[in-house]
Amino acid sequence: MDLVKVDKSARKMYLIQGDRIVKRYHISLGANPKGHKLREGDQRTPEGHYLLDFINEKSRFYRSIRINYPNENDVKRAQKLGVNPGGQIMIHGQKNNNDSLPGSGRSKDWTDGCIAITNEEIDEFLRLVKLGTPIDIKW
Repeated sequence: MDLVKVDKSARKMYLIQGDRIVKRYHISLGANPKGHKLREGDQRTPEGHYLLDFINEKSRFYRSIRINYPNENDVKRAQKLGVNPGGQIMIHGQKNNNDSLPGSGRSKDWTDGCIAITNEEIDEFLRLVKLGTPIDIKW
């Protein structure tokens, strides 16, 4: 894939190859999804241009791939505000070992700012997307 695009307002994520949408996913976000992530704990997903830079097979979620937030601009913004920008923003599957907790389905936003899809979808996503793939996230 050439690009991953996320439309937070529509709760959609798209895999793009050339000028073609290859795959669409319905996503769950944090409990406070509107706007750019400013600090740790704000339950927002960052907005802007990032890269997918690390796969975590030992996550507290089924599987995950990290978005390289915070970037230099995010760090500067947080410093101006006097806050910690947070980090470890992932695209991940569902929570491990407890289907009764939020995150066992896709009925609502439940993450702390990450992007959640189903376990089957994260398996597919990780087959299709390589490390270093750019990701554009917008409202």
